[in-house]
Amino acid sequence: MSNNKITIGILGGIGPEATGNFYLKLIAELQKQKLIRSNADFPRMVINSIPAPELTSSKITKKQLEPYIEGVKALEQYGANFIVMACNTIHLYHELLQKEVAIPILNLKGAVKEALESNKSRKVSIFGTPATIGSGLYDFKNVEYLNPIGKDLKLLSRTIEAFNKGHHRNKQIADIDKLAYKYVKEGSGIIILACTEISLMLKGSKVPRIDTLDILAEATVKRFKKMIN
Repeated sequence: MSNNKITIGILGGIGPEATGNFYLKLIAELQKQKLIRSNADFPRMVINSIPAPELTSSKITKKQLEPYIEGVKALEQYGANFIVMACNTIHLYHELLQKEVAIPILNLKGAVKEALESNKSRKVSIFGTPATIGSGLYDFKNVEYLNPIGKDLKLLSRTIEAFNKGHHRNKQIADIDKLAYKYVKEGSGIIILACTEISLMLKGSKVPRIDTLDILAEATVKRFKKMIN
C-alpha cells in the first residue's frame, strides 16, 4: 500500500495544544525515518479535536467517556486505517474504545513498556493525572516507582488544568519543573511524562525523562511502516 493511501486517525483536543505538538512530532518522526521524499509521501492524517472533559480526576464516569467514544467512531467513519489517541489517561479505556470500532487503536501502554525496558533506570516517577497514576497504567514488573502523592498529586492536576486554560503558564511550567527535580533529588532516575500537557510544560527542561508523546509518535510511524511494506 502506498503512503498516501493510508489514513492515520488522531483523536485529539485533550488538550488541543498538546495535539498540535504531537502532530509536529509525528511529521518529524516520518522525516527522521526517511519515509518522505516529497510532500506527496506524507500519509493522510485526520485530527478529530474533540471538546471532551479533562480526565484529571481520580474517578471518571461513563458520561465523561461518551465524547471519546463518539470521537473514535467518527475517525472510523472518515476512513482511518488506524487510530492514535493523543492523551495518556484515555488509554485506561483502550479496551472499551477498541470494542466500539473495527479498526485498530494503537495501545500506548505497550510502547511505554518497551521504552522503559530499554532504559537503565530502575526507579522512575510517573507525572500524570491522578487517574493515570492511581490506576497503575504504566506500572510494570521489575520497576521501582516513586510517584507523586498527596499535595504533589494535587499540584499536578491543578497545573495541568490551569496550563490547558492558558492561566499563568510560566508559573505552571516553573511549578512542574521544580516538582520534577524534587523527585530526581529523592532518587528517581527518570520522569515519565504521562500527560500530554506535562510534555509541553517540561519541553525545555533538562530533567531526565521519557516523553510519552515521543513514544506515541514513534509507535505511530512503526505501525505506518508495517502497512506500506
